[in-house]
Amino acid sequence: MITVGAAAILGAAAGQAVSAPPPAPADDVTPQVVGGTRAAQGEFPWMVRLSMGCGGAMYTTQLVLTAGHCVNGTGNNTSITATLGVVDLQDPARTTVRSNYVYRSPGYPGGGDDWALIRLERAVNVPTLPVASTTAYDSGTFTVAGWGAATEGGAQQRYLLKANVPFINDTQCAQAYSDLIPAEEICAGNWSSGGVDTCQGDSGGPMFRRDNNNAWIQVGIVSWGIGCARPQNPGVYAQTSYFSAAIAAAAADLGGGGGEPQPTCTTQANTTRVSIPDAGTAITSPVTIAGCSGAASATSTVKVDISHTYRGDLVIDLVAPDGTAYRLKNSSSSDSADNVVATYTVNASSEQANGTWRLRVQDVYAADTGALNNWALTV
Repeated sequence: MITVGAAAILGAAAGQAVSAPPPAPADDVTPQVVGGTRAAQGEFPWMVRLSMGCGGAMYTTQLVLTAGHCVNGTGNNTSITATLGVVDLQDPARTTVRSNYVYRSPGYPGGGDDWALIRLERAVNVPTLPVASTTAYDSGTFTVAGWGAATEGGAQQRYLLKANVPFINDTQCAQAYSDLIPAEEICAGNWSSGGVDTCQGDSGGPMFRRDNNNAWIQVGIVSWGIGCARPQNPGVYAQTSYFSAAIAAAAADLGGGGGEPQPTCTTQANTTRVSIPDAGTAITSPVTIAGCSGAASATSTVKVDISHTYRGDLVIDLVAPDGTAYRLKNSSSSDSADNVVATYTVNASSEQANGTWRLRVQDVYAADTGALNNWALTV
């Protein structure tokens, strides 16, 4: 459903009535900011405008976090120009930097893995925007910002616009979008009246809010939606709390400088979704650790995210490069709760850290199914 293009902030001032556009056909899907006001210089200093017509946010001083649908794939890429440090794209004080590498989530396309990192040819002296690594901030009122169109189908903007959008829960959002992926996507907008949203040209930009320390934290990446600011058609965002470990692992690999990134001795993640057959054979998902010296840690950690309708059916093992299996979870006929979202500690000190490690998951009882969404290993 995602089309490359992106979202924008509707030009009406906050609180001003905005008439709803006519209904769109079912395939009229675009990522979408509307109902906004102009941002002040320096208000959101980590905002980035990308030359392909998308937005983004500085994840590190050299990496831009944006949407997967904004880029063509993973590899060397010097064709993208990032503009930052200004709200006016024509400001002579603006900073422009070329890209040298793009990393797109290996799970995109095919699901909700709509994120990518763009490495710039040099670091820039601007603040960065941390991403939420917990669902604690995935509710309330969010802020969106971008240079996208101020009306559906309108021209993209010279000045950065901002707007506030309220959280919409997954159940309500699924009334508009039957193909919503609740674990991986988060929705926001005015459900009944519309009038505020992201729009064409805002794709890849951040949705953010204040954390418990009153600092900005990113909770979403502008992804898709039907039209812009339409009632009962909210904006859909890639949920950063779900992808935070994978983003961090990719960022660690990308580092700085040129050339293709190589695996490093750090957290590695696999975000490719794998279905778990009912009472069937075990599935495995690999990650590769390289660049380490010596053995793995006695406190190695395995972060697991599995959707399942009866988690007691599941047996989960970490399999070392030499084939040794470390049991993380046993099956239990009395554990009828849903899902496995957990971090396990493993004494892997007898293993060499480098090599391909695998997460092995098996459903050993009939009647319930699920999928391994992602997992991450820190040795």
